[in-house]
Amino acid sequence: MTTSHAPVPVGARRAAALGSHHHGRRVLMKGNEAMAEAAIRAGCDAYFGYPITPQAELLEWMARRMPEEGRPFIQAESELGAINMALGAAATGARVLVSSSSPGISLMAEAMSYMAGSEVPVVLVNVMRGGPGLGSIGPSQADYFQAVKGHGHGDYRVPVLAPASITEAMALTADAFELAERYRTPVMLLADGILGQAMEPVEMVFREPPRQSAEWALTGADGRPPRVVRSLHLKPEDLEAHNRHLQAKFAAIAEREVRHDGEHLEDADLVIVAYGTAARVARTAVAQARADGLRAGLFRPISLWPFPSEQLAGLASRVRGFLVVELSAGQMVEDVRLAVEGRAPVTFTGRMGGIVPTPGEVVDALRRLWATTAPRSEGASR
Repeated sequence: MTTSHAPVPVGARRAAALGSHHHGRRVLMKGNEAMAEAAIRAGCDAYFGYPITPQAELLEWMARRMPEEGRPFIQAESELGAINMALGAAATGARVLVSSSSPGISLMAEAMSYMAGSEVPVVLVNVMRGGPGLGSIGPSQADYFQAVKGHGHGDYRVPVLAPASITEAMALTADAFELAERYRTPVMLLADGILGQAMEPVEMVFREPPRQSAEWALTGADGRPPRVVRSLHLKPEDLEAHNRHLQAKFAAIAEREVRHDGEHLEDADLVIVAYGTAARVARTAVAQARADGLRAGLFRPISLWPFPSEQLAGLASRVRGFLVVELSAGQMVEDVRLAVEGRAPVTFTGRMGGIVPTPGEVVDALRRLWATTAPRSEGASR
């Protein structure tokens, strides 16, 4: 008999296995499945998607579960169809989820700009794969620029949340819906292929954010004046005024919604900055480095936008250097350098093409950083 402390295998079985009798118990789930179920429990009203590895299990889970809940599930004819269906559904005030992987997100970029411009709340999950182009189905973090610097055209930003575990991905799924509705904006959950495909024991604890007032939504004008949801403003003065409104909203998000975590930062001489799966590798590297006498710490951005620049700047005044670890050629490293503003050295190590750096490789990079930043006597002693 399974005890309340043992993982209950679930895999891709129907979600009847996730009934209320499992509340608070540990269940073995893939990251894709866990994010899908978390979205359903968060009150997702409609899902639109198109299959692409490594996020296909998320779509498959929604294909089973959404009809069970009496909610719309549509596998569109393409990513273009899926994102535009999501735009239409979200304009009615529905709580909407879309998921894809890197090339699919590229196809969705135009509609994402429309959603930001028309202030429509939608949650998008990107389970990143190797690129550019079709690349591979291996894990990657090479979509960082795409996620935090814009996706489509125009002056806009969207909150980007980066979980480092399946449990955290479940919690951030509910948070993403909450942020989307609070600020009337698309919100992206950015995961890599490992987090989507890996299995971990997770507790069946979910949160459904309270619904925000949607006096802007298109719900039919019977008995009230008509409403318009649009991103088109043909008069330059009107478009500038709308952009000023959007920029004020982005400033409010940047002020209020920064999220980060840290380990062993109090006495750290060197700090690793990493997110997602790279942060998990970095955590092991920090433990190995400390066992060898090198005081390392881990700074983990959770909100990639807004980026925790002030918090990193505060660390820069008292550490010898930063090592950024990514599953890419180096993208977040640019935001780290902007935050540090030359107050401490910032170096980078990473792997591409679906290859994940080992903790030993990260420790070696830490030692190289130490050798270039420590006084000669200390460098020799280490």
